Amino acid sequence: MSFFISDALAAAPAASQPGIEGMLFPLGILVFFYFLFLRPQSKRAKEKKQMIAAMSKGVEVVTSGGILGKVVDLDDNFVKIEVADNIFIQVQRQSIDSMMPKGTYKAITKKVVKV
Repeated sequence: MSFFISDALAAAPAASQPGIEGMLFPLGILVFFYFLFLRPQSKRAKEKKQMIAAMSKGVEVVTSGGILGKVVDLDDNFVKIEVADNIFIQVQRQSIDSMMPKGTYKAITKKVVKV
């Protein structure tokens, strides 16, 4: 007689191994997380990569830091942005977050001048 295991439990036959039914729930969770998290994230990354590749001079952009400006010059790694009259900054291409519609930069600079 064992101190930790009762005799009735020790004498019970071993339970059968779960079959394919035991794997359905974990596989369902993996598929759910793929469609909920991984697929949308890769889709956004692909769209951003296409946007950065299509960027050209004169496009109005917003950086990931929230700076609005107009693209003046660009090369393979960096973009030169005009943020005010004759004030330029250089940022990495990857830090460009979105492209704005034409006229956004001029509308914002006119509001700033009036104040």
